[in-house]
Amino acid sequence: MSAKQATWANRVRGLVLGLALGESLGRGTAPTSGPVRTGVGAQLAAFTIEGVIRASVRVSHRGICHPPSVIWHAYCRWAALQGIEVHEHHRHWSEGSVGWPDGWLADVPLLRERRGSAPATVKALNQPEQGSTSHPATSSRGWHAVARSLPLAALSRTMSADGLADLARDVAALTHGDPLAYNATAAAAVLTGRCLSAGSLAEAAGHDPGPLRSPDVAAVLGRARAVFAQARRTPRRKDQLAQAAPDATAPSALLGATYVAGSCDEPDEAMEALSFAALAPDGSSVAAVTGAILGALYGVEVWPVELLSRLESAWLLDTLARDLVAEVTESPGGSEYAPPHDPFWLERYPGW
Repeated sequence: MSAKQATWANRVRGLVLGLALGESLGRGTAPTSGPVRTGVGAQLAAFTIEGVIRASVRVSHRGICHPPSVIWHAYCRWAALQGIEVHEHHRHWSEGSVGWPDGWLADVPLLRERRGSAPATVKALNQPEQGSTSHPATSSRGWHAVARSLPLAALSRTMSADGLADLARDVAALTHGDPLAYNATAAAAVLTGRCLSAGSLAEAAGHDPGPLRSPDVAAVLGRARAVFAQARRTPRRKDQLAQAAPDATAPSALLGATYVAGSCDEPDEAMEALSFAALAPDGSSVAAVTGAILGALYGVEVWPVELLSRLESAWLLDTLARDLVAEVTESPGGSEYAPPHDPFWLERYPGW
């Protein structure tokens, strides 16, 4: 199977499921039987996707929207399901007449289970205002900023690289205020967006696509190109992986994943790539981003059915990925001037 044979929809599904599978397998050897447990990064990515869809629905029906704020609302709902306290300024939704948390994710038992810590996200949710690049809520540069934001790459189908970078940066800055975190997140979204349409990893990661509005994001992409070139010269070296990804930060997750993907860039090497990524000092972060990149490049078929069938979040995330594709390409919920062609869309993704 070549990259060109994978449909765009299957690539989006491959991205989302690869992210979750990578996070899980990055913790160590894959279990030979039984469920493959989902991590907190995949949980947060699920709410990013749901928030993006709800933001799109709101734009279609109301004509005005600030997508990062809608995604912030999604993270507040994740916290509510987890039983995590948020700042009193963010509790007003639960005090209204409408049932809250709303939307279909509120009915998914898995999202009520604790699957690891997300300290920067929890700290940000306990600040009076959501974070931004100009008013950071935390000083974190942790890898969850990248992992939970990678599904935004699907918007590259209808959004410019600059627009995607701006959105990814703003979404990351909701909780991770270090510029290294949100610029790496923006670069990762742009790179993964390229993978969704590229014919090869070299095409997506190895070439300068032209100037971006943000020199900081362009600089991170330049570092990724250098790491990719290094991987082509000297692949699969654990010492070089550790040099590219020395810790659990957002830049390390991106650069480590670029080194791994550049070392194992054939479709039949995808599982070897996740195993190699797990050898990084923080395996989950590097493997999660590696899974997203390779899934975006080659499609969902690159991941073994036997493993996906045991990934406990597979149905949830595949449904969200399919719905994201539908929202980007079809707008099932209609608009201010057109009725929905899916009668349940607005109930599942209320855009209030």
